[in-house]
Amino acid sequence: MQRLSQSPTDPAFVQDPYPFYARARASGPLVWWEDYHMPCATTHEAVNAVLRDRRFGREEPEELRRPIPDHLAPFYAVEAHSMLELEPPRHSRLRSLVLRAFTSRRIAGLQSGIETLCHELIDRLPEGRFDLLDAYARPLPVTVIARLLGVPEEMGPQLLRWSNDMVRMYMAGRSRADEDAAVSATEAFVAFMRDYVARRRKDPRDDLITSLIAAEEDGERLTTDELITTCILLLNAGHEATVHTLGNGVKSMLEHGVVPGEKPEALVEEIMRFDPPLHMFTRYAYEEISFCGHVFQRGEQIGLLLGSVGRDEVVNDNPDAFDPDRAAATHLAFGAGLHFCVGAPLARMELQIALPILWDRCPGLSLAEPPRYADIYHFHGLESLQVTR
Repeated sequence: MQRLSQSPTDPAFVQDPYPFYARARASGPLVWWEDYHMPCATTHEAVNAVLRDRRFGREEPEELRRPIPDHLAPFYAVEAHSMLELEPPRHSRLRSLVLRAFTSRRIAGLQSGIETLCHELIDRLPEGRFDLLDAYARPLPVTVIARLLGVPEEMGPQLLRWSNDMVRMYMAGRSRADEDAAVSATEAFVAFMRDYVARRRKDPRDDLITSLIAAEEDGERLTTDELITTCILLLNAGHEATVHTLGNGVKSMLEHGVVPGEKPEALVEEIMRFDPPLHMFTRYAYEEISFCGHVFQRGEQIGLLLGSVGRDEVVNDNPDAFDPDRAAATHLAFGAGLHFCVGAPLARMELQIALPILWDRCPGLSLAEPPRYADIYHFHGLESLQVTR
């Protein structure tokens, strides 16, 4: 296994991580990333294999867990109920109950509202130069999530601030100030959701929170803490990824002269392949495992380079070209296996609606300056997207 060094906060890497990924893939399906002190899977085959191998999982083995610092206890108290961070049997129970409320019918019912919302946001676009992230990419998914949950839409900006502060916990080089802001946001978000759930128990509505309260399987229901964490997860994970995908996608389209065309589904898959919103996820080994020539011991971590997968020459021809007409864009942006993204159908629908409407209403959309990516690894998204129309 070759050892590679690359700071995830290096400005050149932040702006373009794909040359490093190409170097990593050329070094083998498994490389040692010195800066993370762990092996990382680089290819589609290797990443897909780990995502589907139940000998690897998200939860650190209990006997190896270190004490949580007191100042981070409120944040990790919420994480303790997140199905994103759990393995069976708790994960199976939570996911099953959530899917009983988060149905395809409920998602499909959001379509016309998303179309109307896109037009309303475009109606409010300023003249001249403006940031498309603030004007379109950020308010769209947070409003959809607010409507889905059943919380007031005017809470959108506050939900956005809480979400932004919380997800900094997952970013490379976080500071104590980032941690304190994340804990403060967590406590405020939990207090808001606890009050709102209590109100929905007394006054049920046709929204996801009410459906989550009612969801039951074999006598099992979500506890209040599980319900609160699930709502926070749906906002943080769904919103963050959709904003980055929409921003990265518009950037790629404008830079390559691409318009939505007649196949928005293919366009969205190519965006997810070419410049995905999440570039690395991790798993723990649950037993001694020989994988790609390396023997993992119980508790050792492996990084999964999701950002590298879509540029793998083995599964995508000419992978550095942005080509919505390619036969099939192969990627793992939504994960695979047990933890495949619950919100993937909603995210795909939002993007398939938002991009064609934007181009139809703003056919002269163009970049006002070269976009720059934010220093937010493991995420990958823009600082801003300055455009004119």
